Formats: sequence, C-alpha cells, structure tokens
Amino acid sequence: MAITNGYCTLAEIKASLRIPSGDTVDDSLLETAIESASRLVDGFAGRNFYPNGTATRFFTPEDRIVCEIDDLISLSSLVVSADLDGVFDQTWNSTDYQLEPLNGRADGLTGWPATRIRAVGDYVFGTNIGEASVRVTGTWGWSAAPVAIKQATIIQSSRIFKRLDSPLGVLSAPDLGYIRVGTRLDPDVQQLVEPYRLARFLA
Repeated sequence: MAITNGYCTLAEIKASLRIPSGDTVDDSLLETAIESASRLVDGFAGRNFYPNGTATRFFTPEDRIVCEIDDLISLSSLVVSADLDGVFDQTWNSTDYQLEPLNGRADGLTGWPATRIRAVGDYVFGTNIGEASVRVTGTWGWSAAPVAIKQATIIQSSRIFKRLDSPLGVLSAPDLGYIRVGTRLDPDVQQLVEPYRLARFLA
C-alpha cells in the first residue's frame, strides 16, 4: 500500500528496526504501521501535520480584535461580515490584520503555522456569541511535519509493527525477558508530541 500523509518514510522505519533495505517481505505491513501511527499522533495532538489543501473556512472571533483559526500555511483572502447580517462584504487587505504567532513560536518550535488573526489599525471583527463572521480562504495544515513528530511516528510505528510478534501483547526478548507491547501511544511518543497538542476549542 502507499502511505497517505505519513510522518516518516518506509526507509526510516526499516532503518530503525534494523531491517535491510533489500528485505521487502514486510513492506506492506510497515507502511500500514506508519499510517496508523501517524493517525494516532494526529489524534493525540488534536491536529494533523501535513498540508490540507486550499479551502474556504468560517470562524467565530474570540472578541473584536482576535480570531482563532485552524492551522494556516498561507492566507489568500480574508472577508468579514462586519454587520453580522450573514453577508461577507468587507474584504481586508494584508495591512488590516496580522497572522500570529509572530516570528514563529517563542519556545523555539519551528515550522509553526498561523493559528490566530489579529485585527490592526481601525479594523475590528463583528462579534456575536456563536456566530461565524470571518471567512478565510487559504492553504491549511502544516507545510511539513516537525522533527519531533517524525521521531514520534518512527517510535510508534515500530511499536505497532512489533505488536504482530506478540498476539497476546507480551514479547519475549532474550536480553530483557518479557516485555508488554501494544498499539497504545508510547509514553516517549506522548512526550515528543505534547508541545504540539492543540489546547483550544475552535468554533
């Protein structure tokens, strides 16, 4: 099978498992493990780490100045329903807003997309509880998975693949004795993904 939006490659998982590149017997199972692990990472993070394509989405501002949005790679159009009449008729120029976080993340995490729009100058969002008044057209998602997400996927993919050797969830290792394995998210994977978890509600 072909891997869809996987966060590591077949070659990377084979290298981590010390499987020779010429050994293709388990390639299909490994690819399945990679895709499964990638979706587990998505579920834990509450977001995905690949480009989601260009689309138009609607959002409810937090207040008249700030509007939280989905992960955004690039913005091509921002139109606001200023009068909250359901008509999106106020097109904002790039000088009327700023995408945040500015200059990436302060904690050093790189490749971060925009997650918030701030109105600047004399511009404000129309607000009414629960009502979407912001229409954004752009490219959504992440340009590429961060290194930590790649490493987390390699670890989790290996765990899922090794689960096939232990139908009852227990693997016998000559040097370590019996080890319990499974498809549950590995603790090290959780630690790697934790800084990227989505911790907000999007209307």
